[in-house]
Amino acid sequence: MFRRNINGEIFPNNIFIADVEELDGLQTEGWNFDWADSELNRYNIYKLQLKDDEVIQGLVAAEVIRGAVYIRLAESAPHNLGENKKFEGVGGHLFAIAIKLSNAMGFNGYVFFDAKNMKLVDHYTKKFGANRVMARVHVYRMEIVEANAQKLLEQYTLEGDLNVR
Repeated sequence: MFRRNINGEIFPNNIFIADVEELDGLQTEGWNFDWADSELNRYNIYKLQLKDDEVIQGLVAAEVIRGAVYIRLAESAPHNLGENKKFEGVGGHLFAIAIKLSNAMGFNGYVFFDAKNMKLVDHYTKKFGANRVMARVHVYRMEIVEANAQKLLEQYTLEGDLNVR
């Protein structure tokens, strides 16, 4: 459930697989990433919306790989960023989607991802209980282990079907 930043009102949410048509042109609406990039074709891209509302609140690209779920990208909608964001908790919900996928695949919620910088490493550590993993693949490789993953699922509730490809 989302909490509206301005008045604390709570809203239920849904997750769905995003359609390519929905992703095309999001950068012109202020999104940072090109979600329609062909490089993302191999990932499941999930959209997070308010229940009974078509506006995308956030997107996450995840891939099932080697006994875990890899989070390639996660982005809150432009209206959910900064001090004047419309809804709280969108980022947490995006990570919870990947954790839910990990549970569905039998990986007990384990996910890993690459932070962009040390500021985000610190944020993910404090906010989600993520751990930094020393890896040659990426200097800021992180993981959320099973116990912390389940805590996040309790905090960030989700409705909807994963429809794994």
